[in-house]
Amino acid sequence: MSRRAEIIRRATEVFERQGVNRTSFEDIAQAVGIKREAIYYYFKSRAELLLEVILPQSVALLNNIRLIQRTQLSSREKLHEAIRNHLDSFNPNYLEMSVALREDHFFGGDDRLTELRLTWQNYDRVWSELIAEGQAVGEFRPDLDPKMVAYGILGMCNWVTRWYHPGKDVTISDLIETYFTMIADGITGGIGTGPDIPGD
Repeated sequence: MSRRAEIIRRATEVFERQGVNRTSFEDIAQAVGIKREAIYYYFKSRAELLLEVILPQSVALLNNIRLIQRTQLSSREKLHEAIRNHLDSFNPNYLEMSVALREDHFFGGDDRLTELRLTWQNYDRVWSELIAEGQAVGEFRPDLDPKMVAYGILGMCNWVTRWYHPGKDVTISDLIETYFTMIADGITGGIGTGPDIPGD
């Protein structure tokens, strides 16, 4: 592993453990085992280092879901693949995704994070488009707001960073299938299965 790659990896671990805003170059330097000044040879700021940690994974997510959108799969199949694309990113890139989804790492007014913000905005937009397309062809309920549905799905998937630990009992494949079933069919067996009302 090159020194630059080692700095990025150790920074990811420290960012994930204590948060970006509470991490200094001194913290990262100690994790790498070098002097703080050596980091400045590769990175000028935390924002620049942060981009190196999370932008590649974010761009990959966007590119992959765009490929899914352009396939000839049914909307239901696209939904499954979109969920797989998102959750697969946690394995083996769990730390990168965990850092990417923290609320406190966006530094206000820093232009160097514009590309990252734009990437995530486009990613959200494609998700909304996938839902709207499914509604247009009659595969998804038409009475739901596509953006709200997209945000709901992403919120559920992103919460994985709060509890998921690679190598434990639950696998990424388990998550993908469980989440897809809940999203596509619900936990009561699908659309049209209403609750049993006592006295009916």
